[in-house]
Amino acid sequence: MPRRFNLPALALTLLVSGSVALGARCLSPGVARCSWETLTGHGPTLDVPYLGTRPEVIDKMLDMAAVGPGDRVLDLGTGDGRILIAAARRGASGTGIDIDPVLIGEAKAAAIRAGVADRTRFMAQDLFVTPVRGHSVVTMFLLPQVNLRLRSRLLRDLAPGSRIVSHAFDMADWAPDSTGRVGGSHLYLWRVPAAVAGEWVLDDGARVTLHQHFQDIGGALRRAGSTETLTRTGLRGSLIRFMALGRNYEGLVNGDSITGANWRAHRAIRTPEQTAS
Repeated sequence: MPRRFNLPALALTLLVSGSVALGARCLSPGVARCSWETLTGHGPTLDVPYLGTRPEVIDKMLDMAAVGPGDRVLDLGTGDGRILIAAARRGASGTGIDIDPVLIGEAKAAAIRAGVADRTRFMAQDLFVTPVRGHSVVTMFLLPQVNLRLRSRLLRDLAPGSRIVSHAFDMADWAPDSTGRVGGSHLYLWRVPAAVAGEWVLDDGARVTLHQHFQDIGGALRRAGSTETLTRTGLRGSLIRFMALGRNYEGLVNGDSITGANWRAHRAIRTPEQTAS
């Protein structure tokens, strides 16, 4: 006897299996999604699937970065805009970037409903070509390899002291300044360090040689034939500190100068040593 097929059931099976195949790049653990255009292959290819961040995680991210009035926030992989909208409710302004234009449309509509459209801008754009300069905070919920691709540009183009907060993934050997956790979600915060590697001349003629690996610094001070390794070193954004020859030095780095209480220094030699690789 020939086998009979339930045509509606067969059609449904084919539709579901086809959707799974088409949507594999949109899926990740949790509730991930992308627009129908992306799902069916008519939209842009995604480097990161969109997975909405829970409100309590957003609050913790913004708390860690101390987001408030006056901040310019760049939300990379913004999806439906919920992180940037929450930042705008705290008085900040900024831009949300996502490669999926349908999700950007949802973000714009959500910003209007939240009453923060005047402080937010959403753009359908590749985050790898998005300018980051001029923002004081960058928020991200991306993937480890994407974080690493962005790392050197964030360090180069963001002003010292700018804050970067990431949901779920770190930046390899760039250790975070602080971490947080909400339930099973891990959060990471970095402050962009000033570039200080090289040789500096103090106003009293002493010379300080600094080496740097992100916010970790070390070196030595030379004065009148005496050399001493720096101790109690620290670099937090533009604020630098170290101790040598019985004196504590603390000052603010501004390009090729450092200004502290009763001392100054200017850069004599900039080494090729970088804070990012």
